[in-house]
Amino acid sequence: MHKIIKIAVIATVTLAVIAALGTYWAFSSSLPKLNHSVNSDSITNKVLLERDRLGTAIISADHRQDAAYGLGYAHGQDRFFQMDLLRRNAAGELAEIFGEKALELDKRRRFHQLRKRANIIIATLKPQHLALLTTYAQGVNDAIAAQSIDSFEYLLTGAKPKPWLPADSLLVIFSMYLDLQGNTIKRDLALTKVEHLFGPEMRKFVTQPSHYQAALDSSLIALDSGNIPTLDPLLLSHAVTYDIAEPLEIGSNNWAVTSALTSNGNAMLSDDMHLSFAVPIIWYRAQLNYKLQNSKVAQPQDVQITGVSLPGAPAIVVGSNGKVAWGFTNAYIDTADWVAIDAQTPIYIENETIALADSEVNYEIEISPYGPVKQLGEQKYALSWVAHQPYAVDMQLVDLDSITSVEAGLELASTMGIPVQNMLLVDDSGNAAWKPAGAFPARTNPSNVAIAPIEFQPVNWQKPNRQLPQVVNPQQDRLWSGNSRVVSAKMHEQLGDGGYALGARSSQIRDRLFESDVFSIDDFYQLQLDNQARFLQDWQSLLLSLLERDPKRYARDIEQVKNWQACACADSVGYTLVRHFRTQLIDSTFAPLETELAKSSLSLAPIKRSLEPGMWQLIEHQPPTWLPKAYKNWQEFMLASYVKSRDKLLAKHSEQGRLTDLAWGKVNQLKIQHPFSKQMPALSGLLDMPVVEGFGDSFMPAVQGASFGASQRFIVQAGDEQNAIMTVPGGQSGHPLSEFYRAGFDEYAAQQNTPLLPGEAIYQLQILPSYTD
Repeated sequence: MHKIIKIAVIATVTLAVIAALGTYWAFSSSLPKLNHSVNSDSITNKVLLERDRLGTAIISADHRQDAAYGLGYAHGQDRFFQMDLLRRNAAGELAEIFGEKALELDKRRRFHQLRKRANIIIATLKPQHLALLTTYAQGVNDAIAAQSIDSFEYLLTGAKPKPWLPADSLLVIFSMYLDLQGNTIKRDLALTKVEHLFGPEMRKFVTQPSHYQAALDSSLIALDSGNIPTLDPLLLSHAVTYDIAEPLEIGSNNWAVTSALTSNGNAMLSDDMHLSFAVPIIWYRAQLNYKLQNSKVAQPQDVQITGVSLPGAPAIVVGSNGKVAWGFTNAYIDTADWVAIDAQTPIYIENETIALADSEVNYEIEISPYGPVKQLGEQKYALSWVAHQPYAVDMQLVDLDSITSVEAGLELASTMGIPVQNMLLVDDSGNAAWKPAGAFPARTNPSNVAIAPIEFQPVNWQKPNRQLPQVVNPQQDRLWSGNSRVVSAKMHEQLGDGGYALGARSSQIRDRLFESDVFSIDDFYQLQLDNQARFLQDWQSLLLSLLERDPKRYARDIEQVKNWQACACADSVGYTLVRHFRTQLIDSTFAPLETELAKSSLSLAPIKRSLEPGMWQLIEHQPPTWLPKAYKNWQEFMLASYVKSRDKLLAKHSEQGRLTDLAWGKVNQLKIQHPFSKQMPALSGLLDMPVVEGFGDSFMPAVQGASFGASQRFIVQAGDEQNAIMTVPGGQSGHPLSEFYRAGFDEYAAQQNTPLLPGEAIYQLQILPSYTD
């Protein structure tokens, strides 16, 4: 018997080893070949695809179309599954891979019918742009065809990669629309419901302007007088306190100075785009080298453009071409309107078929003359959104490759089909400029709430606004944006509010820029890392005054709050306490509104950042109609909110209940995870980036959450790219066995600099044209 057990154990172990070896072999065999030669009939001349220590794709070709093929090949080798998810996310096709658990998300995406729109737009593109997308797609597909075994994601899901189509690149851009403007849509619907339930005074109260205003022209929108609407006692008594989700500051920081303010006499740009983090990180480092035929010059011009690309599209999104450098932040001007339709509005049904792995589901969408229709209670609303317009997406972005001045960049900005962005540019002549770049409707009556059909401007919605404002070489020699209002107060009336950031971050950036008259690359980098908590200073003072009412009971709390360091520093316990006290007090105070919105599957989350001015008015005036019945006065209520927030933190982060376990670096740890590890935690060690101490937060330049923050740190002076910085929180490859899977992450986590320009090539893939007799 003992012998039989021994044999069985040996056999089991042997099978396990064989299975492990087989799995490893399959995984390793799916790694792409980086150092060999291939042939393609999709190029006209030799294309070199080299990689440096970070895996940066260095592409050399005779012209832009062959360079697009090389970039497609690189994206296909390193990031195809990520690209697949981006196109499926926009098209509502995730359930085909992930099954029924993705079905509701697919339905929300199908509401916008973005694949249908992409297929329509692709036929209207300029011939040279369509040719680029076609050649890029061929590069992607050739890279996939060269793989002997599918990448590990397809091995785990059992799905098969589908060919990349030119229209899929447009879907990737549509996926960015969903990320960058999704809250605009939710915001207007939530405010419509707030006005319906609580009246227009309440809607104005929760959207009033803040004293944190940082427009480029210093214009101010007048603050409200402080009229606080009365709250129904019945609603107050029935309120349930929810955790109102914190809106992510999607959209970024950027700033620039002209040559007048730099130590070496070159204009300088900083850009760090804030997005949700995952493995792999969204951006892909690349350099394109090719020749451009210019009709004004006999000899072709050498073009070298370096920066980050978005896998799925053949463009450098943010970067420099040696003459001009550019960066983006989300503009948050109003790009959507809901129309409250009535029984006279014509509606028809369109059917969308959502595929599952072994079946399909029919999804019906109601369509009106204003757009797709959503029902909320007894009322139907139609959505008119810029992403639904034929001018929403194009490939004008690729023409940034060859611009030679900020003036040329500004002219191009007016024609770009991307989610509208604050575009900052600097050139090698020392100029700096700002302009909203991207698709924006020509309509002139933006609204925070649903409008009546009679107010809808169909003609203006059907054409883009080509007359957006711009600033070139301002008198102060400084430009900045951080997702709050950048345009003048007068222009704001025409462009509207699509969910602006509060303005504390932009104000801090602006103030830092005026603290010096000479800047270096390192000065800009330190500003990117600025985690001083200027915004929370008043909240710290308020909390301290509450705690000092009972100094004996709260002695340990007082000590931590007093010594909070006034920054989102890794070792600051006081910062954690202040930050979460503010969040809990807002959640508890606005619970009656959130409770009613939740009944319609809506939330204050899209406007939570706008609650700050109203919250301080309530703190100052302490109206009894807003005070929950369980408390005698506002001081007791506010202190109870602090205790609740502190105890929640202790329950989550400290088994012994010690305040010292609440250091911000631990509470706000940076955890960049692969989508699969969230569902299969056993894979975390293989797939995720290392967990590091948190640094930074919202409302300050150094933005960082648990899985959110600066998706790249970019600083450049056009013409001096040799000293430029491009630091990315993750590697180039999506394959966990690749040497490039985590390359560059350590520098990002340690707040070190990574050069923009690629280093010495360590791999070379040679792509040769196929010739037939």
